[in-house]
Amino acid sequence: MIEQIPQYDLFNRNTFRMKVRCALFVEITEEADLEKLDWDALPQPVFVMGGGSNLLFTKDFPGTILHYAVGAASSGTPFASLTPAPPTVRLVRRANGQPAGPSPCPCPGVDMSAEGSTYCHVTVPAGVVFDDFCAWAAAEGLWGPENLSLIPGEVGASAVQNIGAYGVEAKDIITGIRAWDRAERRFVDIHPADCEYGYRTSRFKTEWKGRYIITAVTYRLSREPKPVLDYGGVRKALEARGVAVGSPEDSARFARSGPSHLPDCPPSEQSVTGPLPLPMCGGAHASGEPAAAPLTPQDIRDTIIGIRREKLPDPEEVGSAGSFFCNPVISREHFQRIVAIAQEDNGPEYRVPHFEVGENIKVPAAWMIDQCGFKGVRNGGAQVYPNQPLVIVNATGSATPEEIIGLEQQIIGTLAEKYGITLHPEVEHV
Repeated sequence: MIEQIPQYDLFNRNTFRMKVRCALFVEITEEADLEKLDWDALPQPVFVMGGGSNLLFTKDFPGTILHYAVGAASSGTPFASLTPAPPTVRLVRRANGQPAGPSPCPCPGVDMSAEGSTYCHVTVPAGVVFDDFCAWAAAEGLWGPENLSLIPGEVGASAVQNIGAYGVEAKDIITGIRAWDRAERRFVDIHPADCEYGYRTSRFKTEWKGRYIITAVTYRLSREPKPVLDYGGVRKALEARGVAVGSPEDSARFARSGPSHLPDCPPSEQSVTGPLPLPMCGGAHASGEPAAAPLTPQDIRDTIIGIRREKLPDPEEVGSAGSFFCNPVISREHFQRIVAIAQEDNGPEYRVPHFEVGENIKVPAAWMIDQCGFKGVRNGGAQVYPNQPLVIVNATGSATPEEIIGLEQQIIGTLAEKYGITLHPEVEHV
């Protein structure tokens, strides 16, 4: 079905809660609607919007806002009857000679296929809430998206934005993308290797901008443990929650065979002797001590959700678009200049938080914003969020785009003057 509403109020369609309108709002609920739509009759330009969680509308939009709603109307239900794929392979060969990939998604449902006994491919309609997918995967004991839990938005946006958090990016698990090509008026399959994925970017945001409408994304999930723990304090947070964190090899050795139970323990393994107290089935060591349960995707998901809720505002309660700026990646020489400035401000023993990125260094933008005294600073109804200075919020519920942009420019200008770094917004300005 195609629904068209002229002069549509976008206040409840963008998480920043900007009070703006578009000339026409179009929502489609079936993939085939893309072929039926009279594209030439739509007010231009046409902008495809998912959950509206990474956007700042700077004014009324003069064209068409298109929402691909396949999967969105029934949040959480596409996975209700889905179980992990059986160990049978159902693959197709790409017409262009590319390696075999999962079979196309029969939208509006969710499709699964297996890759041996370890991996499965899950094809999800673009309108599904991304966190619903994360929740389902964790509940089924499937590894891959757990570190991306609670990121707002829909599945289609994950492939456009290359969303990322706590050491994982969407590109790490995406194996296929189905899209409507507006230029050629046909459906196409896009290999992720062609998307030029980078830090919060892809060709969908650059040279392909506006050309493709993503209708489904295929993710590769693992039945064997693939934990990513050493980023953003995840390991420490797990331990604080009382979750035993062993090595990935330990988790793989004692992985659960299903979403809610351990593998049966053969009688021959009920008494183990040797110099090391080996974990055993049924939760016991050879010494008689209780053994910790193996780390699960659900453990990591719950921990990530706890971290995010402590640091970030709930978009249902406080308007924001999540992380407002990208973390800058700079040369080692430039980083040393920043270290010198930070030690002058904080003392000679001060250590600047940073991450190695090949030959370069990534410096948290939140740290620099905090160091410049912006935490909690307001500009009218706009505010730098006190718990996480990487986020700008609509603190009053009535902030204007001009107030958001004004605060953004203050931050960019101050950091450029102090550190010689030009921050770039992660949030798309429309």
